[in-house]
Amino acid sequence: MDSTRSDRAARPGGTVLSLLVFCLISGFLLFVTVPIASLFLRITPEAFIQSLQQPVVVDALVLSLATASVSTAIVVLFGTPLSYVNARVRYRGREIVDTLTDLPIVLPPAVAGIALLMAFGRRGVVGEFLDGLGINVAFTTVAVILAQVFVASPFYIRQARASFEAVDPQYEDAARTLGASRLAVLFRVSIPLAWSGLISGAILSFARALGEFGATIMFAGNFQGRTQTMPLAIYTTMQGDLSDAISIAIVLVIISFAVILAVRYTTRRAV
Repeated sequence: MDSTRSDRAARPGGTVLSLLVFCLISGFLLFVTVPIASLFLRITPEAFIQSLQQPVVVDALVLSLATASVSTAIVVLFGTPLSYVNARVRYRGREIVDTLTDLPIVLPPAVAGIALLMAFGRRGVVGEFLDGLGINVAFTTVAVILAQVFVASPFYIRQARASFEAVDPQYEDAARTLGASRLAVLFRVSIPLAWSGLISGAILSFARALGEFGATIMFAGNFQGRTQTMPLAIYTTMQGDLSDAISIAIVLVIISFAVILAVRYTTRRAV
């Protein structure tokens, strides 16, 4: 009898808590979905298709996909060995290396852009030397790639390191006892076992590179067909044809949604 009364007394509190949780979740979902849904409601399918045929939209889409792909490949090429070393080797100053690796995540994009300009600009620390060789980096497509690599690399390196740390060292030790070199162990044991995490990190890095704005506009400029990526094209077309800006934004939303699905799929396969 006493337990029945206590259950009845607890029900009103549980109902209130459930209602509060429902309101919080519903409010957050509305906050996220309403602005995204508004993009699709403010443009007709005909206007969307017509905008995708505009030169400014086509140039921005092609340039963004190309530069983001190249920057992701660079991040994977250089970030994989760095992540493996930081996951397996203990050396003096490793925490400093990890901190510097993560710094672009919290660094304001404008700071990243001006830092790259001071380093690789025509009068920059490195750029002045390159200018003497006839090589100009700032305000070129190369500058777009460098800006994307700078801001997107931590997303891959952090994920890659966590993936390598999750690999049981006993598998690597067993391969070494069989005569495999460290490089062979990396390519035949460590990378295959950490593959899903590496793919997830690469996808996230690609998405971050695709959405980069602040560092790109300061270091590479906003020149159509050369440095104007999709985020920069949105900024430019908003001052003229809003339909083009909405269309580019919808394309980025679709790509972002696909990225999230891809990451979830690869993560679920790993589990």
